Amino acid sequence: MTEDWRPEIPWRRLRELALEAMSRAYAPYSGYPVGAAALVDDGRLVSGCNVENAGYGVTLCAECGLVSELVRGGGGKLLAFVCVNADAETIVPCGRCRQLLAEHADPAMVLDMPGGLMPMAEALPFAFGPGDLNI
Repeated sequence: MTEDWRPEIPWRRLRELALEAMSRAYAPYSGYPVGAAALVDDGRLVSGCNVENAGYGVTLCAECGLVSELVRGGGGKLLAFVCVNADAETIVPCGRCRQLLAEHADPAMVLDMPGGLMPMAEALPFAFGPGDLNI
């Protein structure tokens, strides 16, 4: 396998998985269920849904669940990502979630955004990461 190897991105399957995850969301306060899915560099697909809480600040976005599944499953780098709402519309991850995704993204990661595909570097320019820490 060469360094520039990239599997074909199964966008349709990612969307289906995000919709399935969205159907399991716990969103009794906002009524806005969200599902997310991503392709990992080892070929796995990971997903997550939002989980709200009466203490709104403790609510978990779908991306949080997705990254938890990524780490629990052995880690890796995200190659492709999609996020959907209950109307099956592609939505944009919030800034906090883009930061979370960037930490686990392959440098060539692509996001399916409402306007089309976008590289992570454009979705979160000048991302803060481990390289910015003096440890």
